[in-house]
Amino acid sequence: MVFSDLFFLYIFLPAAALCYALGRCADSARLSYAEGRSRFRITHYCPYSNAVLIIFSLIFYAWGEPVYVALMVVSVLMNYAVGLCIDRGKRKSKPALVIGLILNIGMIAVFKYADLLADTLNFFGLSVPKPGIALPIGISFFTFQAISYIVDVYRGEVRAQRSFPALLLYISMFPQLIAGPIVRYSTISAEINRRSISFDDIAEGSFRFLIGLGKKVILANQLGELSSAFLDGDFSSLSAGGAWLGLIAYTFQIYFDFSGYSDMAIGMGRCLGFHFDENFRNPYISLTITEFWRRWHISLGSFFRDYVYIPMGGNRRHQPLNILVVWFLTGLWHGASWNFVLWGLYFGVIILLEKYTIIKVQKKIPKVILHLYSLFIIVFGWAIFYFTDLGRLREFIGILFGNGSAGAWDLVAQNQLTGNLWLLIAAVICSLPLGSLIRMYYDRAAVKPGAGAEVLLTAGKTVSAVALLAVSTLLLIGSTTNPFLYLRF
Repeated sequence: MVFSDLFFLYIFLPAAALCYALGRCADSARLSYAEGRSRFRITHYCPYSNAVLIIFSLIFYAWGEPVYVALMVVSVLMNYAVGLCIDRGKRKSKPALVIGLILNIGMIAVFKYADLLADTLNFFGLSVPKPGIALPIGISFFTFQAISYIVDVYRGEVRAQRSFPALLLYISMFPQLIAGPIVRYSTISAEINRRSISFDDIAEGSFRFLIGLGKKVILANQLGELSSAFLDGDFSSLSAGGAWLGLIAYTFQIYFDFSGYSDMAIGMGRCLGFHFDENFRNPYISLTITEFWRRWHISLGSFFRDYVYIPMGGNRRHQPLNILVVWFLTGLWHGASWNFVLWGLYFGVIILLEKYTIIKVQKKIPKVILHLYSLFIIVFGWAIFYFTDLGRLREFIGILFGNGSAGAWDLVAQNQLTGNLWLLIAAVICSLPLGSLIRMYYDRAAVKPGAGAEVLLTAGKTVSAVALLAVSTLLLIGSTTNPFLYLRF
């Protein structure tokens, strides 16, 4: 089940919201009863609403592959036990942490990278059968959350969670279960057992969800059709212009697809009383690749920074090696194929070079040049990311730079550009920080007496929300394909 699915939007989500509201009412009644009797001490303020969230989260995950619900629950149980072992005395148990890390990393290695290892060994002449293990959806996300939890317990940043259902809720919560963002336990630990939900939370959360839905259905899905028309076909008839057009379409597709999912997750979380951190901040306005990776998939970047880069020495020692290791792992995290490793190292090398060149003289370089440089590096990088077949990648790169039989431009590219010009313009506009711009004008108008800025903003959001839901629904009715790209990671 995915968020941009009619069943989820009109059956699962309303049912979950209704049951959650009933759970909140039961929690409130329980709290009122306890407050009227001083001998009752309440420590868990949300047992019923938490139970509702756990049940619906397990149903959500089981919808696509019920067999792997057991794997996720076992993972949570394992990390629950590890957390308690780490935090059982005055001194944190390092052996328990090491065992927990081995078990978590081992689980990802078996389920995600066993086939890649077999293929690599076979390439070097060994005869190793491929296990053919199906990849559990979201394993990279929920395992990284578990790792962050046990490491933070060891560091003393949080106490081990004594309630197994509470830890299960943290890892299995359906808004962020299968494609992030990677939510730190410390971010929401206080909200697991005690949280409040205001009307503003529901209104802003719902609007954020519909913004994400529009990004996915109206933009990403349409851009996906355009990109696949050029990137998935026969390269013998692909022109250089068509190759760049398809790659640019994919550049926008992956951004709106993944940031749209993050928007929906953050929005639903807020409606439920949880406040997840931002995962994207308009990455395509970046002036350097270093800045781009501070704006793109922020939760993953901060994970590798805090749990790999800094423990290895960070900026203090062996910085070049630390950077390359982090980017090797970043690439490998994205998929069990060597093109992802190549993609990660590509950005790692560029970031390393920037530290000794562009970053030192950035203020002296015109911003337009820096922006064009960054866009070229980013767009070209998505070609490495897209093609898991390295031979096909090599052929595509040759076409990008004019080494193709179809020439520089052709009628197919012209027709696709003309027919989808509105889509590309909309993609460019929606990649800009429109929300910040609107907020700036609203703040200016709000200080003027009688300006009615709040009324106008509320009306604008309401109309936009209804329009986004209506258009997305109409597009989903006739949709034949609607996957989130990051579900495979």
